[in-house]
Amino acid sequence: MPWIVGVSGASGTPYAAAVLRALLAGGESVDLVVSRASRLTLLDETGIAFRDAHWRDDLREWLARGADGKPGTFDVDAGLDAVRYWNAGDLAAGPSSGSYPAKGMLIVPASTACVAGVALGLSKDLLQRAASVTLKERRRLVVAVRETPLNGQTLRHLVALDDAGASVVPASPAFYAGATHIQDLVDFVAGRVLDAAGVAHGLYRRWRGELGGASAPRDT
Repeated sequence: MPWIVGVSGASGTPYAAAVLRALLAGGESVDLVVSRASRLTLLDETGIAFRDAHWRDDLREWLARGADGKPGTFDVDAGLDAVRYWNAGDLAAGPSSGSYPAKGMLIVPASTACVAGVALGLSKDLLQRAASVTLKERRRLVVAVRETPLNGQTLRHLVALDDAGASVVPASPAFYAGATHIQDLVDFVAGRVLDAAGVAHGLYRRWRGELGGASAPRDT
């Protein structure tokens, strides 16, 4: 069964790329939904135009790019066969139904508009509909909200998602893992998203109860 990965219009497309690479590297299958707003963000942050007719080529270029914008940083060709892409406007797509088999859903990054839509059950596009289905089927839903500051309305929406069973994971990188590069900070957030989903990975150094661990050699 696949993980559904929804990419909304918030800034933070490197977070989504890191999550997708880790899922594919771990042998997971992915159903990908890229919102209309996120295409604008992706174009602005990376210069990549994500096109329905050429989604595989555009996804390859996106996932190969490092968090610093450098093309060709990662080799991703081997895992792309495990990705199935669904247009965000296709409300007849597989993930729109509870009978469609899926392990759960990760929304990364999650904009405040996306958070509101899921919390209120609006289902205005496939991303929101798939999230609503995930909640009603009692599957894992991880929402990586990327916004600051958060106003009271958004906080109430996040509490509603938590009450409904979702895991709210703010895109807040930590520094105890010994980050030396922007990619390390991105990978920490992506790793915490995968932790919430129960997916094994090696994206960051875990806390082991020892001060000074950030300066120690990183595990391989």
